[in-house]
Amino acid sequence: MVTLVGDARRLVPRTDAILADPRLVAAQGRLGRSLVREAVRQAQHRARQGEIGPDEVADAAVAALPPLAASLTRVLNATGVLLHTNLGRAPLSAAAADALTAAAGCTDLEFDLATGSRGRRGAAMLAALAAAVPQAEAVHVVNNNAAALVLAATALAAGSEIVLSRGEMIEIGDRFRLPELLASTGARIREVGSTNRTTVADYAAAIGPQTGFILKVHPSNYRVEGFTAAASVADLAKLGVPVVGDIGSGLLAPHPAVPDEPDAASWLRAGADLVTASGDKLLGGPQAGLILGRADLVSALARHPLARALRVDKLTVAALEATLTGPPTPVARALASDPAALAERAAALAGRLAAAGIDAGPVASQAAVGGGGAPGVPLPSAAVSVPESLAPALRTGPGVRAGRHPAVIGRLTEGRLLLDLYAIGPAEDEALAEAVLAAAVLAAPVLAVDGDRPASGNGDRPCR
Repeated sequence: MVTLVGDARRLVPRTDAILADPRLVAAQGRLGRSLVREAVRQAQHRARQGEIGPDEVADAAVAALPPLAASLTRVLNATGVLLHTNLGRAPLSAAAADALTAAAGCTDLEFDLATGSRGRRGAAMLAALAAAVPQAEAVHVVNNNAAALVLAATALAAGSEIVLSRGEMIEIGDRFRLPELLASTGARIREVGSTNRTTVADYAAAIGPQTGFILKVHPSNYRVEGFTAAASVADLAKLGVPVVGDIGSGLLAPHPAVPDEPDAASWLRAGADLVTASGDKLLGGPQAGLILGRADLVSALARHPLARALRVDKLTVAALEATLTGPPTPVARALASDPAALAERAAALAGRLAAAGIDAGPVASQAAVGGGGAPGVPLPSAAVSVPESLAPALRTGPGVRAGRHPAVIGRLTEGRLLLDLYAIGPAEDEALAEAVLAAAVLAAPVLAVDGDRPASGNGDRPCR
């Protein structure tokens, strides 16, 4: 505490004087005047409270400046949940990030540079998506998978019926329920079957003159086991009405790490007329709703007036094209992870932290896909076990606030904080280690109390 003599308010420098500091002048060009003024105001308040001296106000204001004009903070996802919705789902590839930067200015989004006339919006992105799923006659992209379903329901079934199994009337997150979403389009839901059993005969009995299409939904964030029955896409395709399939998780082709997860190519081969999927899940791209299938139906959706309200912006166009044409995404690399390599990385990181006096040790772990994909499928992984007391500093320490290193989010298990490496690439190990070392300095008094606790934790409960 700084003791101020006399009226503290008279000793604190004026705002305009502090803003004239060259460091803060430069910061205004990068962050804007309002954010810099707020940092100055906070520093002045600290001086008035006696926390710092009047001559320290400018330095304190500089130290309090945010790293960016936006409030989003970079996070290392050490939860073991690959597609963590709360953490933004799929991290973009370096190629997609570069494409975003290139698209930040003016681009040829709807302009043909060769002819000097208007061009088709996102033509290269659509071509890349069509090449990735050759089973589709045509493709279209909207701003998320829910929008894709809304567009399909509006264009193909407004005023008509959508036949849907009771076992697939899912809630898609944040309390949005699929039947309510579809009903908002003016379509009517024709429920068939039961929660655990719906047969082809149930669908056939419901089809009539009012049928717009059959909707087949993959229940991607839960599993129904036991006495169950479900109709396949191939069986539904024989019923003589359009079949729209929502695979949800965005898998475009089969993947050995998630063998039971449906994919767009397989459902189209089986006879689905349209398939919708998310771009920011197993595809590993930006948030987008992918629509693939019959050319006439895709055209009907793309030319519907609602499509204009749901279209993607230039940043999504750029990132999605780069995701489809560029190198493997972080999600793809994670799904191909070698458990032995993960264990080696965990041992090396734990050894480095232990050498610095931190109670750390490598442990076996199980990761999960998350994001509504492959529920219940364990993914072998490895983690570094550290004291639980590090968690707050890893989330909100000074280095995080200043942008010197990312926040780190792990999962708590048996009184320990597990930093799972499944969703963290090898190139990020250094950033993870530096973040833990910085957090340990802040948590030193607590660590001194917890220091006798052994590094433990089996890591078998992914964060949900």
